[in-house]
Amino acid sequence: MSKPGQRVLSTLRQMILSGELAAGERVAEIPTAERLGVSRTPVRIAFRALEQEGLLIKLERRGYRVRQVTPEEISGSVEVRGALEGLAARQAAEKGLTAEQRQGLLECLAWGDALFVKGYVTEDDLEAYHDLNKRFHSLIIEASGNPAISTALSRSEHMPFASVSSLAIDRHNLAREYRRFNFAHMQHHAAFDAIDHGQGARAEGIMREHANATLRYAELFCSEPDDTGTIRVIGGELKPSD
Repeated sequence: MSKPGQRVLSTLRQMILSGELAAGERVAEIPTAERLGVSRTPVRIAFRALEQEGLLIKLERRGYRVRQVTPEEISGSVEVRGALEGLAARQAAEKGLTAEQRQGLLECLAWGDALFVKGYVTEDDLEAYHDLNKRFHSLIIEASGNPAISTALSRSEHMPFASVSSLAIDRHNLAREYRRFNFAHMQHHAAFDAIDHGQGARAEGIMREHANATLRYAELFCSEPDDTGTIRVIGGELKPSD
């Protein structure tokens, strides 16, 4: 996705998260493009991305509706992800890592160590964490050797914040976000250790607990809307289809 397209996607996310676009409100390409001062193409792509993230619902005729999201819905989605990723970790531990998978996981851990050793994080750091987090999780799923896990996870991608492809942060409290994501990174270390030593039950439990960190997203998303730009969602960009 082009930088202008990413800006449109980010702007629309912020409008939904802040409540500027209210739950149940209908949105369409032309008025949205005019409102943002852009062409219809990046708006169309952004709408599809937001539908995948579970923030918009496509209407039968034309346009989309902003989806009402509840903490219970997000919590249930996270539990599903935790169960699937826990299973992947257990099977990866039982099967054993290839040299390439082990090296890839170690690179993710080293990358994260470098981000958090400073004792604080910036938004740029959290963008980097988003990328390494996606890679770490995808390597564990790959290492499980179970394609059904990947298929099941892809089917739940539409559920709000139930995927590692999106990372919600509180940009006005980065000190707290440092603690949250540093702890999540330590869980990455623990999960790798368990998988590397063939400890399937331990690896499964760690990954299930690791998913619970996502429940902070529910608090951010479902809190009272405001216009301060506190919440930012990193990732989830959708490339245009052919």
